[in-house]
Amino acid sequence: QVQLVESGGGLVQAGGSLRLSCAASGRTFSTYVMGWSRQAPGKEREFVAAISQSGDSTTYVNSVNGRFTISRDNAKNTVYLQMNSLKPEDTAVYYCNAAPTTAATMKGIATYWGQGTQVTVSS
Repeated sequence: QVQLVESGGGLVQAGGSLRLSCAASGRTFSTYVMGWSRQAPGKEREFVAAISQSGDSTTYVNSVNGRFTISRDNAKNTVYLQMNSLKPEDTAVYYCNAAPTTAATMKGIATYWGQGTQVTVSS
């Protein structure tokens, strides 16, 4: 099986930036679409971003488009989420996931999930 470990979360002021990392174990990392989802207290989990196996295609939820950038380094088995111009409404636990398709990760149907990392944006 594949294990995913997120890092890089923390506390930041509105307008600031953070970069999240997700390190994957195993030899099949490049066969998965990788994604990021988030869940704020009292709210449902929300799709944030996804990147294709080769890294040549990305998808974002409208609320983060233009501010967040997802990328991957298959040689390092790592996916990243660069978050700029952060807003208080971005506060949530962010989860890395591996899925068979982009549609699957957008629907929250993933084969593997990380443990999550907390991002808190103060006003």
